[in-house]
Amino acid sequence: MADPEERPGTHGVPQPRILGNTVSIAEAGSESTGALWRLAEPGRQLDANLVRIPPHGHIDAHAEPDLDVLLLVVAGEGTLGPAERPQALEPGSLVWLPHGSVRSLTAGANGMAYVTVHRRRPGMRIGRR
Repeated sequence: MADPEERPGTHGVPQPRILGNTVSIAEAGSESTGALWRLAEPGRQLDANLVRIPPHGHIDAHAEPDLDVLLLVVAGEGTLGPAERPQALEPGSLVWLPHGSVRSLTAGANGMAYVTVHRRRPGMRIGRR
């Protein structure tokens, strides 16, 4: 089978490809916290991150005013807030965080790793007044 770069008519056309394995990245970063991986492909329309919260760590309640976010738990467990209606999270939990919603995350005893995906924010533009 020909390499995708060698196929007729595919020159300059973006090609699908595997970027990594979330389980492997989360396991390799089990002592790290914060963003373990970020989508950085040029010309993309999406942003995505693999984030790890340490055991019993948390992300305070906040609202994202502009973007819906899809969150997929890939390792560990935790809780999705708000505090008055906490929801348990486990590997495989797929969560929609609609723009404007208030949310918080608290990791369980083993920490929690999750992937977020959302529309890419436009870059800052410097212009004339």
